[in-house]
Order: sequence, then C-alpha cells, then structure tokens
Amino acid sequence: MSETPSNSADAWPRDVFEAKLRALGARYHIHHPYHQMMHAGEANPEQIRGWVANRYYYQICIPIKDANVLANCPDPATRRLWVQRILDHDGVGDEPGGIEAWLALAEACGLGRERVIAQSDVLPGVRFAVDAYVNFARRASWQEAACSSLTELFAPEIHQQRLTGWPDHYPWIADDGLTYFRKRLSEARRDVEHGLDVTLDHFVTRADQEHALGILQFKLDVLWSMLDAMWLAYVDQRPPYHSCPAAPEVNP
Repeated sequence: MSETPSNSADAWPRDVFEAKLRALGARYHIHHPYHQMMHAGEANPEQIRGWVANRYYYQICIPIKDANVLANCPDPATRRLWVQRILDHDGVGDEPGGIEAWLALAEACGLGRERVIAQSDVLPGVRFAVDAYVNFARRASWQEAACSSLTELFAPEIHQQRLTGWPDHYPWIADDGLTYFRKRLSEARRDVEHGLDVTLDHFVTRADQEHALGILQFKLDVLWSMLDAMWLAYVDQRPPYHSCPAAPEVNP
C-alpha cells in the first residue's frame, strides 16, 4: 500500500508544528563559518567591516519588506502591530531607529558613514539574496511574509554572542557601536511572538504547515547565501570578477 500523500495527512498539532519551525534553527546563519569566525574572535578588521557594510543593505531593506507585509494585509489590528517593526528600523520622532544604530556600528568599526550609505561595498551575491527576500514579501500573502520573518526565533542568541564576545575579541570597536544588538535583544523577542502566532494560526493543514517550513527555509537560505558571498570575497580573497581582466578605460 502506498503512503498517504503529505497534503492529505493529518495536520501536526500546534506544539509539534512550532517545534518543527524551531528545529530549523540548526540551519541558522549563526552556524555559518563566517559567523563562527567572528564569534571566535578570529575575524580581521577587513572581514568585520565587510560584514557590516554588506549587512547594511539587509538592514535598510527590512522596513521595505515590512511595508510589503502591511500593503498586503487587510486586517487593521495586524497592521497596528506590524508597523512597529518599521518604526524600530526607521525611527520615529526624535528616536533613532535600527538603521541609524547600524550606521553607528559602521563608524565604530572605522567605516565612513557616507561610504556605507552609498552601498559601494555591497557584493552582488548579497544584493541578489536580499532583493529576493524583498520581492518574496511583495508577491506573497502577508501570512507567508510573516512566516518568513521567523528567523527572529533564533536571533537573540546571535545578538547576545556579539554583546558578550566582541568587547574582548574586538576592543578596537567602540562600545557605543554595539547599541543595535542591545536594542534587538528585546525587539526580536517581541516581534517573534506576533509572527509565530500568525504562522501557527494560519498554516493549519499538513500541506500548509509543510509550506510554512519551506518558507522559513527560504529565509534561512537568504541569510546563508549572504555569508557565502562574504566568505568568498573577504576570506578566500576572491571578490566578484577577481579572475577577469581589468576593463579597458573608455575615453569620452
């Protein structure tokens, strides 16, 4: 007798479904060699700065992703909760947000603010990965986009690692540059409660639950691919087009 197809099998109980979502933390980018290198204090200044400059592109695209969630969401109660994510990154009133805190980290690492904002160091692989995430949120249902945000389940650990280890490993980075990580410890925990409730409430059939796991895996792929691009450029010293001859100068 053939096995019952997954789309007609019984749905997992809510607690089992949540456990399966959390189990994907085994593929979180905290386990990528680039992050392990940074956590162990083995990254050199170029590698830290390269990560900060490239991650900035992700930071500025997060509120755009969240705006796509709002644009696709017809429920005012959900929008009232989700909009806080945009304010956290963009800032509100006199309160600077996470993007400004990331620029403070860049300056603490010795990067020029204008250089980071200009995105001149953003690697093509990083840009493609982040753009894929934003485009997914634009085209997906708001519940699917909310599910993709559940990498926040695993984020507090990575922020705490930086707060605990970086002052000893990288004393050349000023302490006030770590403000972003302090802010995100509480913000990520708050955000994930809402995103997790949305996911557990919406994906209720077995097929839907497996689809949700695939969505979360896609987001994990985005984060992992970003670090793959950085490893190639800053560890293997093979930045984009390193094997190509220099482009000839074209006179006007």
